[in-house]
Formats: sequence, C-alpha cells, structure tokens
Amino acid sequence: MDGRQGVGRRPAPRFLETTAALEKKFLQGGQNRAEELESAVRYFLEFLMGFESLEVTGPAVTVFGSARFPQDSRYYTLAREMGRRLAEAGYAVITGGGPGIMEAANRGAKEAGGLSLGCNIALRKEQKANEYLDDFFEFDHFFVRKVMLVKYSSAFVVLPGGFGTLDEVFETLTLIQTNTIEHFPVILLGSHFWSRMIGFFEESLLAERTIDPEDLQLFHITDSPQEAVDLIVQSDQEPTAESGSE
Repeated sequence: MDGRQGVGRRPAPRFLETTAALEKKFLQGGQNRAEELESAVRYFLEFLMGFESLEVTGPAVTVFGSARFPQDSRYYTLAREMGRRLAEAGYAVITGGGPGIMEAANRGAKEAGGLSLGCNIALRKEQKANEYLDDFFEFDHFFVRKVMLVKYSSAFVVLPGGFGTLDEVFETLTLIQTNTIEHFPVILLGSHFWSRMIGFFEESLLAERTIDPEDLQLFHITDSPQEAVDLIVQSDQEPTAESGSE
C-alpha cells in the first residue's frame, strides 16, 4: 500500500529492463532477431502478469473517458454517478486507472461499496493512478492494456474523451462488428458530445457504404446512467447465441 486509502499498488514486476520509449522503439521498424525476440518475451510476460493480477470473478463493466476533465466538470459528475450505479447493480468497475473520467468512475464505484479496478499505463505526463482503486496493474504497452480492458468486461460505457478514448471505443466496436467478441453493450454517455460524431457516421461512413446501416445499432447514446445500467442488466439477462442453440 502507498498510504492512500484503498489503493492496492501493484505495478508490474520488471522481468526485463524497460524504458519509457520501449513501444516507440519497437514500432520504428524491423530490428535484429534477438531484439524482436526480447520484445515478444516482454509482451508475453506482461500479458501473463495482467491475467494473474486482474482476477475478476464477478460481472464487470469498463468505463472509458478522458483523463483531462477536472472534478468540477459535468462529465466528471456524470462518470461518478455512472460508477456508483454500476456498483449498486453489482458490477465491478474497470477503468484505465488514471485521473479525470477514470477517477470519477472509480470513485463512484468505491463510494458505493463496489469493486474498483484500474489498468494504468506508464506515461511521461497525465497518467497517474487515482486514489479510488481497490487494485490496479500498471502496463508498459497500450495494446496489452487494451486487451485487459476488454477481456474482463461484459459492457462498455464511454464518456467524452480524446484520441485515446476514440481508439478504445472504435477498437471495441470493431471487435463486436467482426464477431470477435460477443455483442456486448457499448453505451456512449453524453449525447451532446457524441451526436456530432454520429452525424459524421451517417453523412460520411454510411453514405459512402464503408459501414452497414445495422452497424449504427452496435452502440447506444444516452445521458442517463440509470438507463445505461438498465441496458447492461437487460443484456446480461438475455441468452447468448451459444446458450440459445443448446
């Protein structure tokens, strides 16, 4: 523990030397075979440590959103209520573990007595584990972290954010669209923020036939945390394709 109430600090043990530019170096291009093998070992070990650290036995929901919103932001308040209502409904709340929206969702869950988890990422600025986590794991690589945020969740709530949030929600939607994961609820919270993006979907993507009309049904937009919870609970109660075919 680091002296802050409720935070189980479990940064990743370093089996191999790491640097702040590790992923950048890997993505710069081809390396010699020894360096490529070392990179592969790093990723494998990080996946293993993530699996061991994030043993989520009950239902869980991942909340995405920007790290930049202060506590007096309306979106911080909305995310805090979202976390609280999820915890009251029996869901663990998983976030990226940082400040802003992530802190707010973790805070709401913890204040309601729920399980509050974080998958943090080591960055030079902006990202520091918030104080409302029951446990967290710190990752070196974005793609490993994203796998963990998706793997243990049965629904996704997305509040306003920047490039990182868009990356997370679009990758999740792609996994659902391609039937790589189950058709879990993806709920965009904050209609004013998201409505302009939907306009782009309809006027550009749909108009140019780069998506199908039914792809617009892969997500739901609302301003109500309770409506979001109701949709998630309803989805959990519906039989999956596998159970329906038995």
